[in-house]
Amino acid sequence: MTALEKIATRPFIRTGDVLAERLSGPDVLELDQLYGNRDLLGGLDILGVAGPFYAVSPWELEDGESKQYINASGYAALPFGDMPPALRGFVKDYLQSSRAVGLPQQSASPWRAALGANLVKLLTSVLPSHADSQVFFSSSGTEAVEGALKFAKAWRPKAKHFISFSGGYHGKTYGSLSVTPNSEYQDVFRPLVPGAVTSPYGDLEALRTLIRRLGPDKVVAVIVEPIQGEAGVRMPPPGFLSGLSALCREHGIVVIADEIQTGLGRTGHWFESAARGMDPDIITLAKPLGGGMSAVGATIVRAKIFQKMLSGLSSKRHSNTFGGNALAMAIGLKSLELLIDQDLPTRSRELGMQGLAWLRQLQHLYPELIQDVRGQGLLLAMQFHPVVGAKLPGALDGAMHEATVLLAVRGLHQSGVMANMSLSNKRTVRFTPALDIPQHTYEELLERVEHFCEAYPRAGKLLSATPPMTLLKLGRLALK
Repeated sequence: MTALEKIATRPFIRTGDVLAERLSGPDVLELDQLYGNRDLLGGLDILGVAGPFYAVSPWELEDGESKQYINASGYAALPFGDMPPALRGFVKDYLQSSRAVGLPQQSASPWRAALGANLVKLLTSVLPSHADSQVFFSSSGTEAVEGALKFAKAWRPKAKHFISFSGGYHGKTYGSLSVTPNSEYQDVFRPLVPGAVTSPYGDLEALRTLIRRLGPDKVVAVIVEPIQGEAGVRMPPPGFLSGLSALCREHGIVVIADEIQTGLGRTGHWFESAARGMDPDIITLAKPLGGGMSAVGATIVRAKIFQKMLSGLSSKRHSNTFGGNALAMAIGLKSLELLIDQDLPTRSRELGMQGLAWLRQLQHLYPELIQDVRGQGLLLAMQFHPVVGAKLPGALDGAMHEATVLLAVRGLHQSGVMANMSLSNKRTVRFTPALDIPQHTYEELLERVEHFCEAYPRAGKLLSATPPMTLLKLGRLALK
């Protein structure tokens, strides 16, 4: 039977079928592979981590065989875990009671107005210079970055260079990809947006030299993550961020702080850039703002820069259809309210200190498995030694590094922990549990990570304990 004949004979899937979980796990995986990102899901399936998964509690998931996992994944976008009751209840209230227009593209919106006002109030509490800042809403982090780049360019139209940093990650649409210096993601799409240049992360003197070489008047903006997430929770050296901010202010260069992963409490502060001495001109937010139930991006911009791009008859120079929609704004408003009412930055900071101490002890106990641990708040990372100890030639070495993190994710999964891979550091997993994870669940999470280490005391065992057929399938996938 051809693919077209299969589609013709397959019944239309009703919403009730999905709500009632009538689709079996294998059916879900088959359909998602057929019509979605086939090789990504195929790779996850080879590792045994493809799911589908269902929420048992906001912090725990189960698979089709009723095995339960503590969720420390979600790439920092689940501040309250999966399907949190407080947000679910609020969404029901919203759907029953809100009369606001759903897509207020050509009108004021009470939900958008309230969220914008609250974000600026929160930012002003730590950076008073932003008292008159304005907010542009979008539907993702990469859109928030795209907007930031455009605001900066409109402010300095004669300049042409955007400076980002080695290991940085800002998204995968064209503008944000251009300032994400990772050849794996960039090369096939070249030429990218012209003028993007890279400086070593953490090296203030190198940045100073680069700006001098390019010409300060030729630099539009410097974009930086206060802590690099996809680089494996890479921490800036003391004084780097404050020095960067002062250097750019000296030359009138726009500073963009990408707080999409670090912002709103994940690292123990509302805004990590402010906590490290920066006063950026533009701040991008996303992940936790949607509470894990919607897609919300926000670009907070000093008023003079905002107005340079969006003023008068040019006020539609940058727009989108769904950014600022009422449901997303309502969820964002409630998410921010929950973060504030529960003081989750403080809780994240306290749990983070406990978790980092635990991981450091594991590094001490298992030095042949764990090369390094890093973190702040509930943004924690564990870097492994390569599964093959000797350095291999060329691309094989990179492949072994990637195999290391894949097999580590598999091993953690078998120990009941769901973790994040790091896209720009192939031997590092990240743990980003919900900021409101109960103490006993958090401690169980750390104990399960310890059980994983006991099962794989040396990095090489991640490889030797993997079934040969699994390795063969991964090898075939890597060669495609």
